[in-house]
Amino acid sequence: MVTRRNPLFDTATTLGKILGFLGVSAICGVLVAGLLVPAAAVSGSAASGSIQFFDTLPAELQVSPPSQATTILAADGSQIASIYSENRTRVSLDQMSPFIKDAIVSVEDSRFYEHGGVDATGIMRAIVSTARGQKQGASTITQQYVNNVINESLVSQGQSADVKLNGVNKGVGDKLREMKLAIALEKKFSKQQILEGYLNIVFFNKDAYGIEAASRLFFSTSAKDLTLPQAALLAGVVNSPSYYDPVTNPDHAKQRRDLVLGLMLDQGKIKKADYDAAIATPVTTKVTQPRQGCPYSATAAYFCDYVLHLLYNNPAYGATQDDRINRVSRGGLTIQTTLDPKAQAVAQTQVDASAGANPDKWGASLVSVQPGTGKIVSMAQNTVWLPADGKFQAEQNFNVDKLDANGNDLNGLGGFQPGSTMKPFTFAEWLNEGKSMNTVLDGTVRRYPQNFPWKNTCPTPTVGWYDSTNGTQDLQNAEGGYYKPMTVVDGLANSINTMTFATAARVDLCGIQKIVDAVGIHGGLPGASGDPNPKVPMTTLGNLIGSTQTAPLTMASAFATFANNGTYCEPIAITSVTDQTGAKLPAQSTSCKSAVTPEVAHGVAYAMQQVLNNGSGSLIQPRISTKTNFPIAGKTGTNDTNGSTWVAGYTSGLATATWFGDPLGSQNRAGQNVTINGKFYQGIDGYMIAGPQFANYMLQVAPAYGTNPFPAPPSNLLDPPGYKTSTPSNTTPNNTIPGNTTPSTQPSSNGNNNGKKNNG
Repeated sequence: MVTRRNPLFDTATTLGKILGFLGVSAICGVLVAGLLVPAAAVSGSAASGSIQFFDTLPAELQVSPPSQATTILAADGSQIASIYSENRTRVSLDQMSPFIKDAIVSVEDSRFYEHGGVDATGIMRAIVSTARGQKQGASTITQQYVNNVINESLVSQGQSADVKLNGVNKGVGDKLREMKLAIALEKKFSKQQILEGYLNIVFFNKDAYGIEAASRLFFSTSAKDLTLPQAALLAGVVNSPSYYDPVTNPDHAKQRRDLVLGLMLDQGKIKKADYDAAIATPVTTKVTQPRQGCPYSATAAYFCDYVLHLLYNNPAYGATQDDRINRVSRGGLTIQTTLDPKAQAVAQTQVDASAGANPDKWGASLVSVQPGTGKIVSMAQNTVWLPADGKFQAEQNFNVDKLDANGNDLNGLGGFQPGSTMKPFTFAEWLNEGKSMNTVLDGTVRRYPQNFPWKNTCPTPTVGWYDSTNGTQDLQNAEGGYYKPMTVVDGLANSINTMTFATAARVDLCGIQKIVDAVGIHGGLPGASGDPNPKVPMTTLGNLIGSTQTAPLTMASAFATFANNGTYCEPIAITSVTDQTGAKLPAQSTSCKSAVTPEVAHGVAYAMQQVLNNGSGSLIQPRISTKTNFPIAGKTGTNDTNGSTWVAGYTSGLATATWFGDPLGSQNRAGQNVTINGKFYQGIDGYMIAGPQFANYMLQVAPAYGTNPFPAPPSNLLDPPGYKTSTPSNTTPNNTIPGNTTPSTQPSSNGNNNGKKNNG
């Protein structure tokens, strides 16, 4: 058992120690005088000057809540991730074991309940110990709390270099200020409040700030359930967290624990039998290492990162991005999100299965949103954030704009070429102009000269053409059998490039642009002028069939517009944010606007059901149109090099975009003559890999979100006006180029190398 009473002098005292004692006594005498008597009662210029300095010190301390971990939750309340600068979970005093309260007082400040913030007896005891060459602290728990609060405030303000540590860089002035603030604090707060604050702020380990985090780190338990030996051990750690670390230095930790137990016995906090049992208990730990940050999310690392970037980019959380990051990592926020864990699990399973072992690092992604609310239901991709043997490791988020993804030029791809998933918007403008989808157009036309009279009432000039007589390549389809007259709806269902252009040639390109803008489609990379959401210009004709890099989340939200009777809703991921006091902070809310008329939306849904029933999507396996007992609409998409393939579609209650291809950023790796997951592909098409991702996911998830029948389009959009084909003026019909020619990678004169052949 340890005895703490020491004689004032012993026979080993030397002259040097006596002189040291006298010097320290003089200094500390001034401090004590300043604490105990008014300045006018003290004589001597040195003492008077020190006391005047003491009187000028601030007597108020702003006790802000210490840094706490931010928690990101899924829609059902389950945890996605914990984000923190300091791993701390604040708990009230009644949620702490009585053993830890008694242990910390016994070892750190046995007179805690007797003094007024500064312990004169403790100071004199420290003077004696110092004179005898045995360094001993005199700071009370209140003073330690003051010191921690000051340091915490400095760190939160980015002033870590100004942090003062006891015995390291703290001078007489610092100590004076600490003492006065401790006295003031005792007048403002109760002993219970001070003890609670101290136990929540004190440092135990780089992964544990406060007693709750320390309990979970070292013993995988809560502060409320700490046993006597555990509490004594943690109380001992505070003195020197590294030296008394029970994991790395268990012998040191046991010595300190036993000292604490002895103090508790001496002070009547525990009985002898409890002391004996605790002393006999070996030091054992059950470590639960905190998994901090989105990379450690077991379910949705990339969605988690997207959520953080929404806050980091939101000025409501701070004037600068550093301020916002600090607010999130230290603010103890609770962020409620829209993610459905059940849907997320299905999505992850599907994308993981697409490329199998994947030594060539092909990418797969899936994102779904709820029409009418914009809520993101799932967001998955076939990579891992942290390096792992045999896994495709990537920090890039495949599903979102570069602005909303993890950071630098190598991260945040900003999407992919959407290919033929852009065709429904030309079809939508056709319907918007009151034209019947059963109108027959000439699908043989393959030349659109530079001076072709496109209708374009927008101020942007029309550019781009396809005309081999002027040195470019003629417009091509993927298969030779489709250069023929057909209805507009059949052209969309079979994803025929010549029919998309024949349709566009008879409508206002400005109308297509307005629809594309209205449904939220934009480029995933910041524009040259810094615009974070640059337009996809439909007057660059390659964009009729998808040549601008676009994020899957953008496409899922656009397609959700048709499911929602023509009303576009911005995608949202965050439904609420509260701080550690329960106060609500800015979050996202559903924001919707009319994009197309309900009649147009119903017509597009009718047509895109044909895509899956008997068009380009009918080859998807499992064949979703026959496996479901509910209506579903969709569109396949593939770029020229087969390096970017898609399926985007929807039921009445869920819209999903799936993507498969080259995610490495070059956009130049062709998906041709490749073996993926043990299967050889002459050319990857949207229905082949992205298609099964879409089908399997929607079959399992869509029923939970609603699969009501789509309303029928009005009769004027369905009734055929009679069989009539026509060739738009100023074109040259050309059927001489075989339909199965090899796709060209040579850019056409409009600068696009996409959409000339691939039907999607």
